[in-house]
Amino acid sequence: MDGLQITRTQTPKQKPQGPLGFGKHFTDHMLIIDYTEGRGWHDARIVPYGPLSLDPATTSLHYGQLIFEGLKAYRAGDKLVMFRPHENMKRMNVSADRLCIPPVDEDFFVKAIAELVKVDADWVPSEPGTSLYIRPFIISTDVFLGVHPSHTYKFITILSPVGSYYEGGLSPVKIYVESKYARSVEGGTGYTKCAGNYAASLKAQAEANQQGYAQVLWLDGVSRQYVDEVGAMNILFVIDGKVVTPDLSSGTILPGITRKSVLELLRSWNIPVEERKVPIQEIADAYDNGTLQEVFGCGTAAVISPVGELKWGDKVMKINDGKIGALSQKLYDTITGIQTGVLPDPYGWVYEIK
Repeated sequence: MDGLQITRTQTPKQKPQGPLGFGKHFTDHMLIIDYTEGRGWHDARIVPYGPLSLDPATTSLHYGQLIFEGLKAYRAGDKLVMFRPHENMKRMNVSADRLCIPPVDEDFFVKAIAELVKVDADWVPSEPGTSLYIRPFIISTDVFLGVHPSHTYKFITILSPVGSYYEGGLSPVKIYVESKYARSVEGGTGYTKCAGNYAASLKAQAEANQQGYAQVLWLDGVSRQYVDEVGAMNILFVIDGKVVTPDLSSGTILPGITRKSVLELLRSWNIPVEERKVPIQEIADAYDNGTLQEVFGCGTAAVISPVGELKWGDKVMKINDGKIGALSQKLYDTITGIQTGVLPDPYGWVYEIK
C-alpha cells in the first residue's frame, strides 16, 4: 500500500492458548498515523506493538480529547474480511467533529487497517464464535496545560483476538435500569465514542455489578423516563410482534453499526420496526400485560445479546423465561453467518482483505 511503511517485529509473541476472553491478548503489531496542523495526517506506519511514550503534560491525559472505534475481522473460509469498516470510519469522523479533532480519510484509513490485519493475519482465530477485534483510536498529543483543541494527534490501531464479550456467550444477560446517574444529555457527547462517555458510566456499572447485573440500561439524563441505551450496546424490544427501539434524534445514543445492520435486516424481513422515544413505563406495562416478548442488545463486541432480566427500581422483569428469543437467535445467526461467509452477503457489508 503506497504511503504506508511496515516494520515487522523481531520478537513475535506466543499465541494465547485456551479461551480467549475479550480484550486480554494483543497482536504483534500496531498502526500509527500522525497529524500535524498544516501538514495533515502523515507518516502512516505499522510497527511492533509496544508502549507509547507521552509527555506528562500531553493534553489527552488531562482534557480527554480521545475518541475510538471498535470493529472486527473474521475468517470467512479462506478469506479474511472486516464487517462494514467504512461505517466505523464515518462514525469516527462524527466523533472527531464533536471533539474538534481533524477528520480522517475514510478510505485510506480502512485500507491501512486492512494492511495491519494482513500483517497479523495469523492472529485471526478460527474457532466458532471468535474474531479479531480491531480498536482504532485518536489521542491529542500537544504538550500544554490549557483547554483548547490540540494541534497534533496520533491515530493508533491495535488488534486483539477475542471470544464472546460476555462469559455466558449467547446466554441472556441481566440488565439494571439506572435511574440515578446520567450518562449523557441532549447537546452532549452521547452520540460519539469518546472516552469520557465511558468514564461517566463506571460508577453506575460498578453498582449494577454489585447487585449481580451485567450491564446498565441508561435512561434519558433529564426526566429519567425514556430509554437510551445499554453501556456496551444499543437496546431493542419486541412488543406484540413489533420491534421498538429508541431513535437517535436526541443525540444521546451511539448510532451503532450493528444496530443499523439489525434494523436493515428486520425491514428486509418485513418485521414492523419503530424508532421513537421509548418510555421505560411502556416496557414495564408490556411486561405486565404479557406483550413483551423479547429484549436484546446489539453491538460490535457481542453482536446480539439477549436480555433475560430487567430490574427497574423494585420491579424485576423476567424476559422470555430467561431464554434467547427466536428473533434474537435469527439475527445473531444471520449477522455472524454473513461475517464468516457461511451465508451470502446481499447487502455488501463484508470488506475482503485482499
